[in-house]
Amino acid sequence: SGFPGMPPNKEFGITELSPDHVRREGSSDTPGLSSYALSKGKLDRLQSRVGAAPGVPRPGGPVRERRPEAAPGAVTCGSVLKLLNTRHSVRLHSHEVKYGSGSGQQSVTGVEASDDANSYWRIRGKSDSSCQRGTPVKCGQAIRLTHVNTGKNLHTHHFPSPLSNNQEVSAFGDDGEGDDLDFWIVQCSGTFWEREDAVRFKHVGTEVFLSITGEQYGHPIRGQREVHGMSAANHHNYWKAMEGVFIKPSLDPAKHDEL
Repeated sequence: SGFPGMPPNKEFGITELSPDHVRREGSSDTPGLSSYALSKGKLDRLQSRVGAAPGVPRPGGPVRERRPEAAPGAVTCGSVLKLLNTRHSVRLHSHEVKYGSGSGQQSVTGVEASDDANSYWRIRGKSDSSCQRGTPVKCGQAIRLTHVNTGKNLHTHHFPSPLSNNQEVSAFGDDGEGDDLDFWIVQCSGTFWEREDAVRFKHVGTEVFLSITGEQYGHPIRGQREVHGMSAANHHNYWKAMEGVFIKPSLDPAKHDEL
């Protein structure tokens, strides 16, 4: 039900009133409202009782802004996952094998196997307080990717990669603590990083993109692909979340999906 001549407010199930509907008793400029004439004071009292429509301020009140809500498929802080390079169909990987050139740090590669435990990475913020467990990761947010089995962070710096002569990507630090070159910005098109999205990781310190172009190593990691940093954004640097344990975006951080 509602006042004749006024559209019902579907969300509240009531008629939505605005100052445009207020008229003086006895005027005929608004057909159908002669018996429903309201004073401005009555209108204000009615709106204060029922509330304004979402995003519409009550008279004299501030505008209420709706915060974006994360979809159930959002990647969240604390989640452990594998990342697939969508161009070359290999997963981001590390292990206790060091580069024989460049920095000599722990190597990072791409592997075809989907069941290798050395391909799990934990999603963390620039600091743990900035990315609390279960918080959805926003597009444009800087994160750390910590290799689960060795506790080292995905890292890059101005050393040449061994096969393609792009920028070397390594795993660096101890027990999840490294330095400022461990930070990567998640580039995606929406508000949050969704598990179904292909995203890029842009390095904060050197502005390269996490990439694979297909070069393969020989012994002792035969067949694994070189992972490196590239200055150009292209189809070699798209990644997608795959297998893992995803903390649901919820007020209860104990909830998670095991996939």
